[in-house]
Amino acid sequence: MFSNLTFTSTEVFAGLVLLVAAVLVLIVIGRYKMTQFAEKDLRAIHANDAKKISISSRSKYAEVDVLNDTSVFFQIGLVVGLALMLLAFNWTQFEEDVVIPEGALEMQFDIAMEAPPQTATPPPPPPPPPPVIEEVPDNVILDEDQTAFTDQSADANTALVYTPPAVTTTAAPPPPPPPPPPPIAVKEIFKVVEDMPRFPGCEDLGTVAEKKACAQKELLAFVYANIKYPSIARENSVEGTVVVRFVVTENGTIEDAEIIRDIGAGCGAEALRVVKLMNDLPERWTPGMQRGRKVPVYFNLPVKFMLEVN
Repeated sequence: MFSNLTFTSTEVFAGLVLLVAAVLVLIVIGRYKMTQFAEKDLRAIHANDAKKISISSRSKYAEVDVLNDTSVFFQIGLVVGLALMLLAFNWTQFEEDVVIPEGALEMQFDIAMEAPPQTATPPPPPPPPPPVIEEVPDNVILDEDQTAFTDQSADANTALVYTPPAVTTTAAPPPPPPPPPPPIAVKEIFKVVEDMPRFPGCEDLGTVAEKKACAQKELLAFVYANIKYPSIARENSVEGTVVVRFVVTENGTIEDAEIIRDIGAGCGAEALRVVKLMNDLPERWTPGMQRGRKVPVYFNLPVKFMLEVN
């Protein structure tokens, strides 16, 4: 009978207020009933009664016995308890309808993206120049002074004189300059990979196509459930598509979120705020995969701002 009943939060609150009001009315009625008899009236009514002493007596006069209506209050308590149980079991929280524009992930324009900086490899040093071989012509005649030989023979009577070689002092060469610092390694960020990143909440499905379709649906539901149309854009009838680019890292977090297409009036800042909320989710993105390993990937998210037509 009561299985199909549903109560919103407002209805539950109104029911609790009515129950409290009913209890207060019963208390007022009970107090009025107890005070309608004056003590002198009760004395006159019971002046000729036979005086009997009973251990079970709870009050001097039966008209003001507070336990006379015990069964009535017990039944009222059962009704109140049943009503509270009915409200508790049928309290239903309805999710707000999320309006997702048609073709929310489609972009009718091209997004110019700068190529991410890569690690620059210095070119190898040039090879040394080959040695120059000078040819000596055959008709060159050497001078006699260059071909004359000096007799350097010695016998036992020849005195040997040792002449130490001349010591020449040369200045030490300057130290070589320090090597240049190594280039700063820049992490490579991919634009397209074999398995693109996916929004969380769909990894328990079967095929990759099912996971991708579910992830797109959950991503759009998250974005348009949290987006708030800026008041200045609404007042000036600003509509259009904002594109936010961010990086899905190897561990599924969102980094380097930036606006690459804005329509003004605070719409870009609002879209950027919603994107940064993804790091507060209990689950992380499924990172992109390239050749069997997790890699950081750029992700372009279009957010459409459309005014409702009454």
